Amino acid sequence: MKYTWLDAYLKEKPGVTSDLQKEWNWIRYHIGGKMFAAVCRNDFDEPVFITLKLEPSWGEFMRKQYEDIIPGYYMNKVHWNSVKADGEVPDDVLKDLLDKSYQTVLSGLSKKKQKEILEENIS
Repeated sequence: MKYTWLDAYLKEKPGVTSDLQKEWNWIRYHIGGKMFAAVCRNDFDEPVFITLKLEPSWGEFMRKQYEDIIPGYYMNKVHWNSVKADGEVPDDVLKDLLDKSYQTVLSGLSKKKQKEILEENIS
């Protein structure tokens, strides 16, 4: 995978946890118990896709801009998008998409939960 910075970048965000979904061989990233990104790996533990949640219109727009962004692999094709892990999406674009995914899921949490997560990072 060319995006070797991805794990550290996501774990720097307030409240992010990660786990390995063994059945799917996915490393999942959560905020408030909700997944916002995943690294989908093949049988050799090599990353194949980076899957993230975007507003439907933004996801559709990005898929038209980059051939390496496709509808979500094994996910709802309206809300989820996958970036080929060996593709040609620039780092700054992928970081922006990951930020948007994080914000999309964070904003879907209750105001109380959002406050807890964001204040936890300040302490």
